[in-house]
Amino acid sequence: MPRYAAIDIGSNSIRMEAAEIVPGQAPRILASDREVTRLGESVFRNGTASEEAVKATCAVLARMAALYRKLEVVGARAVATSAIRDTRNQREFLARASEAAGTPVEIISGREEARLIHLGVESNWPQTGKRTLILDIGGGSAEIIATESGRLLESFSKPLGAVRLKENFVHDDPPSPRELGQMREYIEEKLASAVRRLGHGPWDRAIATSATASAVARAVARVPGSKRDEVDRLRVSTAQVRKLYAKLSGLTLAGRRKVTGIGPRRAEIIVPGIAVLLEFLREFQLPAVYNSRAGVRDGIIADLAARNVGAELGRLSRDQRREVEDMCRRYGVSLDHAREVARLAGLLFTSLEPLHRLPPAAGKLLEAAAYLHDVGHFISDASHHKHSYYVVANSDMAGFTERERVLIATLCRYHRKALPSPVHNAYQGLPAEERRTVLLLIPLLRLADSLDRSHEQRVAGVEVRMRDGEVALQLKAQGDIGLEQWGAEHASNMFRQVYNREIAIARARS
Repeated sequence: MPRYAAIDIGSNSIRMEAAEIVPGQAPRILASDREVTRLGESVFRNGTASEEAVKATCAVLARMAALYRKLEVVGARAVATSAIRDTRNQREFLARASEAAGTPVEIISGREEARLIHLGVESNWPQTGKRTLILDIGGGSAEIIATESGRLLESFSKPLGAVRLKENFVHDDPPSPRELGQMREYIEEKLASAVRRLGHGPWDRAIATSATASAVARAVARVPGSKRDEVDRLRVSTAQVRKLYAKLSGLTLAGRRKVTGIGPRRAEIIVPGIAVLLEFLREFQLPAVYNSRAGVRDGIIADLAARNVGAELGRLSRDQRREVEDMCRRYGVSLDHAREVARLAGLLFTSLEPLHRLPPAAGKLLEAAAYLHDVGHFISDASHHKHSYYVVANSDMAGFTERERVLIATLCRYHRKALPSPVHNAYQGLPAEERRTVLLLIPLLRLADSLDRSHEQRVAGVEVRMRDGEVALQLKAQGDIGLEQWGAEHASNMFRQVYNREIAIARARS
């Protein structure tokens, strides 16, 4: 299955997440990292990201990039938010950060940030059938998002981040009543336009994301920071938030650091952060809020998956497709049939990704073999699969490496008749990983070819499902046509044999 990475360069911290997309399930987190850098402190104080902050940010980005590269992600996106939207040295920062991250870093608007937060929440906790109000309290800004049944209705980005508010309002320890009063008036003023626009509901649910919300949930539930996942989706009442705010705003920094669930660095900015949350609940007249672990990084991954980023890695390039189609014409292969087999093989490859777990590049090998499997007919109809192997293995195929050409030829060799055996020297001479790749692709090529045996392109689609621990095929065809009528019975039996074995191996591993 495709793997993606996301980096969120916030005003307070940098977050990285890498995940694998499994159809019908929440993304499977492969790696997650977070580092407090306080990039926004110098920006909100002086208007420019300091050299010290930029160096620290780049060091963290380089470490995170090394981590996600090991996971062979097919797509990555790195974004910078409020602090970098405001800093005067944007160009320098972006150049250095992009080099460190190994991918272009882009500054996103408050609206795009809100959209990604919404996608992140929906990918982890779908809000089907509910009117939901989401608040994300970052280091530099706060995003307010109104949704209905998972659809984003409206969003607002306000300069109400915890780091920004601390730099502008909170200087005493503990904060003085005057500081707290001025900060509250400012928060009310900035929330006013969103309150007027959205009104007071009714809202079925309010959700707060970000580290501030997580810290509040942990403090209320008395859960230490090391167990932050335990407070995901935890409901916290407005009365509990009000009580916690009164307690924390009266403590010194040392006292706040002793409160369970409030980390040592979070204690420095928790008072302005929780002030925003409390005013949000008051202004929108909400009885409670749910904490969600989701955020921008989850939204980035959901967005990359929705746009099918990286799918091109599993498909032939324009030049490669031109090369195999030219070969088809040269050897008298029906292009309509070749294209149909390639299409069906691609559908099977995608459907079976959770089982075969082959890299996307294997899809290119399968597609090329789907085009070229019949070129051997040019030499002789008898044993044409062996002739196809000879033709492909000995052709000068522009756009393909030597190893790719050998594997494509091997797939053509086994698109019919016997499976690889110990007496087949060419197959046995392949490295073990390549043998496994070929063995898992052969059933897909055979089945795709069999499904268009009539050369009439009558199969609209094919889907693979798991039933009772075995793979099952479901065809969408013109008319009521079974596998037997398509001459695909043998191919489908062999397909099940290979992939049911993969299911058994996967179960044994787990």
